[in-house]
Amino acid sequence: MSRISFSTLACPDWSWTQTAEGAARYGYDGVEVRMVAGDTDLPARPEFAPGCRATSRRIFNDLGLQICGLASSVRFDDPDPMTRAAQLDLGRRYVELAAELGAGFVRVFGDVLPEGITAQTEGQVLGPMAEGLNRLGEFARQTTTDVRIVLETHGDFSETRLLSRLFDRVVDPGVGILWDTHHPWRFHGESLDETARRVVTRTWHTHWKDSVTSSPATPEPDAAGREAAAQARALMRGHRDDVSYALFGTGEFPAHECLRTLQMAGYTGWYSLEWEKAWHPHLAGPDEALPGFPSTMRRLLAAISC
Repeated sequence: MSRISFSTLACPDWSWTQTAEGAARYGYDGVEVRMVAGDTDLPARPEFAPGCRATSRRIFNDLGLQICGLASSVRFDDPDPMTRAAQLDLGRRYVELAAELGAGFVRVFGDVLPEGITAQTEGQVLGPMAEGLNRLGEFARQTTTDVRIVLETHGDFSETRLLSRLFDRVVDPGVGILWDTHHPWRFHGESLDETARRVVTRTWHTHWKDSVTSSPATPEPDAAGREAAAQARALMRGHRDDVSYALFGTGEFPAHECLRTLQMAGYTGWYSLEWEKAWHPHLAGPDEALPGFPSTMRRLLAAISC
């Protein structure tokens, strides 16, 4: 059975209740929570205060929806041990919140390697990153059996040869991969087979988006676009805006081929639309971008299973 969700980056201005109602209206099975009402600091949101979590979860449950995961900004790429320790503490707060909301994962980042890194010095960077991932995975397993940690193919780690070298050091069984299916293909020219060979056995969640080859005539972002890009980079140093996104199914991404690859590998996780309206304000709003994804994905999946 397919499980179709969307990231709340698609509806940055929606309240918690509006998000649940929109997901039900457009035929989704669940929602991946990245932001609520423009705020990405989920543990600080009033909806997720300790006394409000059961009610917030019930709003989704009453509509037959699941909170499939929480997409944090936690990252382990900072060279300062104190900063990484603070990120680990934040990750623990997300794990606890995910457990109470019934979410199955917490997304984290790599995210960017320092300039001038060499083959000889790479281990000095990947080692602390892997340590952070292993410690957060261990905390999740000790706290709840239902929440796992997923590292996204994002930033420098959308290049999956690097991701593989990091995961050679990630030994905790509670840590896996969020395969943003678009990033390695678009930003690094990886074939889907090449990416899948490196990530598919540890892929527990997927992101889906579409794009077209950028044109030299693509207009420069306006003030709102520059502000949103700056906000994104403050949260994720590996954020890229040099891409021309298209409504899912109207661009160049080979979604059918990717789905077949996942199906052949026995993938059973979520298919989550990541329409980055929050970071690219010029994109279509949620009432245009969200309705078509569930039917398109279910049609593609049905065609593969025939």
